[in-house]
Amino acid sequence: MRVLVPLAEGFEEIEAVTIVDVLRRASLDVVTASLGESPVRGSHAIAVAADARIDDVRADDFDAVVLPGGMPGSKTLRDDERVLSLVRSMARANKLVGAICAAPIALEAAGVLAGKRATSYPGNELPSARYVEERVVVDGRLVTSRGAGTALEFALTLVALLRGPEVAERLRAGMIAA
Repeated sequence: MRVLVPLAEGFEEIEAVTIVDVLRRASLDVVTASLGESPVRGSHAIAVAADARIDDVRADDFDAVVLPGGMPGSKTLRDDERVLSLVRSMARANKLVGAICAAPIALEAAGVLAGKRATSYPGNELPSARYVEERVVVDGRLVTSRGAGTALEFALTLVALLRGPEVAERLRAGMIAA
């Protein structure tokens, strides 16, 4: 299974790296894609080399798309039609769509949250969603989470949905996660 993780300047490093690391530990093929140049600088000035450019990836080649949060990265994701098109296409194909922290604003802009239970970092507007203040929220093939402190739980939830709960539990135990 292949998972796309778009990286925009100003992404939250803890979220992006945790998602990539945990999904790769679960033997998922994770591809990071820069919206512009690589390496991509996170919100805390940590540069991460992307595997590809967003212009070179196709939704048909992936089973899931997961958006890390952070600012201004989340706003950049929200305002990038290439990202929104990928999200829409994957949601229409009933593929897994995830976002953490402020990144659910990009899912809102893509129009995939209507009537869905979702969460985000406090203060981010998701008017079409049924907003809940839970750490990780799963509604069908949509997964959202609150922020950097929930990144490991979010990533393990993605593993459970993509590879099965037994794989997620094995990783949780091996990482000594709560």
